Amino acid sequence: MAKTYIENIKHTAVRNKIFSLIDIEKQQPIFEVIKLSSGDYLPTTAMINGDFPVYGGGGQTSKNHNQFNVIKRTFGIGRVGARCGCVFEILPNSWVTDNALFALDISPEYDINFLIEYLNFKNINQFANTSAQPVISLKRMSNITIPIIDLNSQKEIVEILENFENRNFNIKNDKYGIKSIITLTDVNESLSTELSQQLQLVKKLRQQLLQDAVQGKLVDQNADDEPANNLLQKIKAEKEQLVNDKKLKKEKELPQIKIEETPFDIPENWVWCRLGELCTIITKGSSPNWQGVKYVEEGKGILYITSKNVDSYKIDLTKATYVEEKFNEIEPRSILKRGDLLTNIVGASIGRTALFDLDAVANINQAVCILRIENKEFNKTYLLYLMNSDFALKLMSDSQFAPGRANLSMGNISNFPIPFPPIGEQNRIVEKIVQLMQTCEALEISIKQSQQQNEQLLQQILREAFSKESDPEEVI
Repeated sequence: MAKTYIENIKHTAVRNKIFSLIDIEKQQPIFEVIKLSSGDYLPTTAMINGDFPVYGGGGQTSKNHNQFNVIKRTFGIGRVGARCGCVFEILPNSWVTDNALFALDISPEYDINFLIEYLNFKNINQFANTSAQPVISLKRMSNITIPIIDLNSQKEIVEILENFENRNFNIKNDKYGIKSIITLTDVNESLSTELSQQLQLVKKLRQQLLQDAVQGKLVDQNADDEPANNLLQKIKAEKEQLVNDKKLKKEKELPQIKIEETPFDIPENWVWCRLGELCTIITKGSSPNWQGVKYVEEGKGILYITSKNVDSYKIDLTKATYVEEKFNEIEPRSILKRGDLLTNIVGASIGRTALFDLDAVANINQAVCILRIENKEFNKTYLLYLMNSDFALKLMSDSQFAPGRANLSMGNISNFPIPFPPIGEQNRIVEKIVQLMQTCEALEISIKQSQQQNEQLLQQILREAFSKESDPEEVI
């Protein structure tokens, strides 16, 4: 089983502490201790599945071969690639590729496990060239030296590290001062777990606030509020007028909501309605490539919004793209208006909803749906919060078709049952959510700052592990 990040930190810190304290005044060149050779070329096409493990530039691979070129236990060093410089054990009867070096011969005065640990401590990766494909040569490694210490001391160090890796921390003679490192890293690990849990709790708190909001539990009811059904009838009348004025295409009549479609009770002056009754739903975006439209630089065309730009609540333009202006002439229906809500309807980001609050001229692709609210009273931000709630996300998840890829149709979205409050309560809900979300954001920022400080503590532990001036008997 692979070691966790914190276990790797502990192991590195303990190893560094030990090797920074041993007497290294007596040393000898690396090539007087070991004889290194490159492995043999083995392309994938020539690999025949067999019983012998294959080692490459990062250690043991997931492949096996029907031949071996190393007959005894030894160690290897990554020669090429992102992990070049890593040092690893090689089992008997294995194949080592030319992406790795391996020890052909090792001085009998040295323990293999000690050399693996020590050479990892030396960070051989620092001797790689700086090209796009890092490579370590024997010439670059020639300045590495190995400390001259007796074999028993080597085995003692290996035993300490092996016991540590097996989580046997019962250290009787702490002459290398590693108890303090174990204590610090244990505290750090516990704090890291606690902070991660706190972030999850803040995330759950956000969703609980939204759930309370859409159920009418977040703010007090006001008997003087005009019933939500009155506003709903105004919205319907306005949409009918737009149809009569030929500004809006007549939409298919939506079915009445059945009791089994309402997962929870709502206050008396609220109403359940279809999403398509509240807004105009537009899913006519397309790809510029389909329309013979070219991508252009910023300032030379129109903003082109795709699902990657639609984050929860806001538009993310860190990866903005732009297309020729003629795209709007080809796809006029999906030209965005300030105040539109945009919802992702395809792929892994399905359900994320953002408010388009930009003055930029923009259009969308086929993975984004427009929820356009014509009524001036309806609080768009209430719908924005609702669409990002677990309630709405579950609706979208349950309504998807095309099992191979998440996908929502205009019909799916239009039929969503929506808990609709009076306009007075919509405004109070939005005001309360904004206030509480700011509190959640402050909590999240504080937790993330603590995580950064905790990470800095880990790095300090590593630095302290190199210090010879620290007191081996000190236990923190």
